[in-house]
Amino acid sequence: MSNGREKTLPLVQVHMLEGRTEEQKKRMIIEVTEAIARTLNAPKENIRIAIYELPKSHWSVGGVTMDEK
Repeated sequence: MSNGREKTLPLVQVHMLEGRTEEQKKRMIIEVTEAIARTLNAPKENIRIAIYELPKSHWSVGGVTMDEK
């Protein structure tokens, strides 16, 4: 019997520059989880979030790395 919630396994990958606090990352995880649960009708326990933090020297815009700006 279905309860109207789909059996999904959303995986959200967040790529961002290093430098955010643990508290900022935790708050983002909570808010992204809530948004995915609400918009995809997915149970929170099925939602996965992976954060990939990049050094500023590994991210560039227009051929200039972020640590050069």
